[in-house]
Amino acid sequence: MNNLTAKDLDVLSHVLAGEEMACKKARIYANTLTDAALAQEMERIACAHAERFSALYTMLGGAKK
Repeated sequence: MNNLTAKDLDVLSHVLAGEEMACKKARIYANTLTDAALAQEMERIACAHAERFSALYTMLGGAKK
């Protein structure tokens, strides 16, 4: 993963920001929903976004070495 171009890094950076925002929004929804099943599903979605964020962050960090 060391051969990332500036364009690759730019795209990864934008996707990383999107995953972070999606995670935050899903957590807000999970905390404000009154239906327990929907709140649990939103928390599951937030965790999925957080996992993708972590994977992308690792890729981005690996590219800077």
